[in-house]
Amino acid sequence: MASEVLSFVSCRQALLARVRAAQPAFLQLLTGPRQVGKTTLLLELAGQFPQRAVYAAGDDPDASLPGFWERKWAEAERLAAAAPAILLLDEVHQFPDWAAQLKSFWDRARRQKLRLHVIATGSSALRVLTGSRESLAGRFERLELTHWPAAALAEVFDLTPVQAIQEVVAHGGYPGAVRLAADEARWRAYVLDAIIEPAIGRDVLALGSVRRPALLRQVFALAASAPAQIVSLQKLQGKLQDKGALATVANYLRLLQDAYLVAPLERYSPQLRRRRAAPPKLVVLNNALITAIHAGGAPDRAHDPALYGQWVENACLAFAVNQGQRVSYWREEPREIDAVFEGSWGNWAVEVKTGGFESQDLIALFEFCRRYRKFQPLVLTAPGREQDARNRGAAALSWEAFLLSGPPEG
Repeated sequence: MASEVLSFVSCRQALLARVRAAQPAFLQLLTGPRQVGKTTLLLELAGQFPQRAVYAAGDDPDASLPGFWERKWAEAERLAAAAPAILLLDEVHQFPDWAAQLKSFWDRARRQKLRLHVIATGSSALRVLTGSRESLAGRFERLELTHWPAAALAEVFDLTPVQAIQEVVAHGGYPGAVRLAADEARWRAYVLDAIIEPAIGRDVLALGSVRRPALLRQVFALAASAPAQIVSLQKLQGKLQDKGALATVANYLRLLQDAYLVAPLERYSPQLRRRRAAPPKLVVLNNALITAIHAGGAPDRAHDPALYGQWVENACLAFAVNQGQRVSYWREEPREIDAVFEGSWGNWAVEVKTGGFESQDLIALFEFCRRYRKFQPLVLTAPGREQDARNRGAAALSWEAFLLSGPPEG
């Protein structure tokens, strides 16, 4: 079943509406990156409905005790026999045989016509989706809590729009790290220990399909060191200390995408064969992951504008991916454009220009739109340079405005 990609606030509103329904229609599976607020949402629901909710965490030490799962279900069923109740299962993939157990208890609750809403989360979306597809087909709706965009940071943390944008570019959008940004050492330790290591060391490796963990870590490190760059698998392979077959490197990039870390973008082409034969463009899905492994931290806009522009382009493309758009790039030597967006935002051919630009810098953009007429040209400019692009016939928006609200209405 397709997922709904939601911000923290939208996800909270959606879950509240569903648990207030008299009868549950489906199980609710909430997936998404680590440290974006899934546990916080469950605890908020538990606090809002203290007489109706039962909370259980799969990573609780007591969860390994015999009968823990059964006791929580019995408590929830007892509440549901008298009034609508909610069972909140956090880190559900940590429970032994969780998918089969969940199917059995859910089916029993449905047969008994119990008014029992069930919401389950998993920081390992890979394991949750694998189990749900095998055992829970037709029984669940999936909500995907995405990486936090600038607008969400501004709303929840009372930041100005400019502060939120700067935060997303320099330190990403993990809510737990926002208060640590002033202390670079603490912030980096949090991202490495609470996000990167669990995602790679536990979530991906737990699937059992990674036979060379050291190679997986190297692939991630190299991808994070080349944000918004087109890198051939051969070139990526050549930089690895622990050499692996090209198919293995490509598979590890796909696993990193499933873990919400890196998206290897395909080249845009109507022909599937040409898309898959082209080298990927590597987009790191949260700029925190780039800054955390970059020795110098986030680049300074004034002293290193080119590197800062790379961070900005990655943030823009990651925002589009995280918002559920299909994102690719286009290159036919010697012409290249930064991104192609397809989805609910409309169809856009996109160039990101954080500095000055001339008419010849947009030749590839207009050539792409000439060949593929469903796309509109869009230039994301430095603030104050929007009219330069409009005068040349393209839609324009500052990259700062884009990171707050997405592209203009088509």
